[in-house]
Amino acid sequence: MTALLIIFSLFFLIGCIPVGILVRYDGEGAAARLVLGPVRYQLFPRKKKRNVKKGKPKKEKKAKANPPAEKAGEPAEKKGGSFRDFIPLVQVGLDFLGDLRRKLRVNLLELRLTLAGDDPADLAILYGRANAALGILWPMLERAFVIKKRDVSIQSDFTASETTVYAAMRITITIGRCLILALRYGFRALKEFMKLKNKKKAVRIK
Repeated sequence: MTALLIIFSLFFLIGCIPVGILVRYDGEGAAARLVLGPVRYQLFPRKKKRNVKKGKPKKEKKAKANPPAEKAGEPAEKKGGSFRDFIPLVQVGLDFLGDLRRKLRVNLLELRLTLAGDDPADLAILYGRANAALGILWPMLERAFVIKKRDVSIQSDFTASETTVYAAMRITITIGRCLILALRYGFRALKEFMKLKNKKKAVRIK
């Protein structure tokens, strides 16, 4: 009994580990990191690998054999499947994406827009337009995601040469939720695939 409780506790703890991605855009460009609990792994830009071994001659790569020439004539046209049979698969995919969107959590959303210009009247117009655009965009984001922490600001800089933006977003989902979604929609997709398979068998028998 104790062993079962320990195993169940381990699975529960693993299921609570958040996985996701942290994206950022600033003066150095765009960057993306994979989030796995407290661990961060840089996806983009990739770090340059250092050449540890020096002085060794590079091995010559063997020339790859040329692939066999294609047969003369036009390539065979790819046949499509039944549109009616395709619709249930599309519905499974759309339901999965909708459920995934509701399970995602935006742990951090930062946006800092700095408007540049030396004319106060022009900056006032830009400031109003930026606020109006943000007012339209923000409710859409709140309907799409659960946003825990936000830091959004618009400011003006009369000395800046160009308008700049700093943006960062960290989106996560727990491993447990990923497994639940995979099982739920995996079974649905498998059910649809089996229907198609049985349908093809019935057609062949006839």
